[in-house]
Amino acid sequence: MAATNASNSNDLREFLTTRRAKITPEQAGLPVYGGANRRVTGLRREEVALLAGISVEYYTRLERGSAGGVSDSVLDGLVHALQLDEAERDHLYRLVRAASTSTSRASRRTPAKKRVRPVVQRILEQMPMPAYLRNSRFDVLAANDLGRALYSPLYDQAAAHTPGQPPNSARFCFLDPRATEFFLDYDKAANDCVAFLRAAAGSDPYDKDLSDLVGELSTRSEDFRRRWAAHDVRYHRTGRKRFHHPLVGDLELDYEAFELAGDPGQRINVYTAPPDSPAEEALNLLASWTAPQPAADTSVIHHDTKD
Repeated sequence: MAATNASNSNDLREFLTTRRAKITPEQAGLPVYGGANRRVTGLRREEVALLAGISVEYYTRLERGSAGGVSDSVLDGLVHALQLDEAERDHLYRLVRAASTSTSRASRRTPAKKRVRPVVQRILEQMPMPAYLRNSRFDVLAANDLGRALYSPLYDQAAAHTPGQPPNSARFCFLDPRATEFFLDYDKAANDCVAFLRAAAGSDPYDKDLSDLVGELSTRSEDFRRRWAAHDVRYHRTGRKRFHHPLVGDLELDYEAFELAGDPGQRINVYTAPPDSPAEEALNLLASWTAPQPAADTSVIHHDTKD
């Protein structure tokens, strides 16, 4: 567990370092000193401390991963200084808590539930649009017929390379060459995937399944390693995605994510198409191909041949 605490401290240090590297003095409203001799493009530690209203020594200690006894007011000062958004703010708070959590408290953490409740499966099946259930490590735990049809390349990849395991969007995104064709905005899809995984890791740094997935992707994908090192975090709640489906071609769909309060870490993703759009036509076509066919009538009709 000591190694885990050290990792938490490293994550805090690297997150703060990468955040201040993204903010220029001009963006922070500070005068620029040093001109061409300035060695950093982002903020110096002294400038972050000034903006946050804390001493340079205190901020330096935080950036080195020493987070014991940090107050909310100090963290709010850092949020202001580094211009963090909602996801980054939440991530900072989680990293600080994790870095200052004792091993005895950490050992009492329990893994998130992975089962799919029957009522959730029933909700999915009764939705007329593509919908699927996934967890925080991008395992697709369940889906309705149209959801499976939309994400058929993921199911194909899982059947070929990880039989017996659920499809995993992150594994498909970084380990399957078809991903760059399936996600028309691949760079954004990849960044969003990594940023969500980074936020999930900050939320529960003791999730072994998530750590194993990050380790696998880091080992097998240089692209993943590069994006992971950026320490970006992002919420993935709503938006629009563009796909190139192998059967129906291009689709531009809106998505909404619904967190399940009764199953922490699980969420239902739902996709819809604007009315009378090409995407709606493509979804209708996909739905017609995936609809269950009525059973043939095998009953024998006897006709009376008598006059």
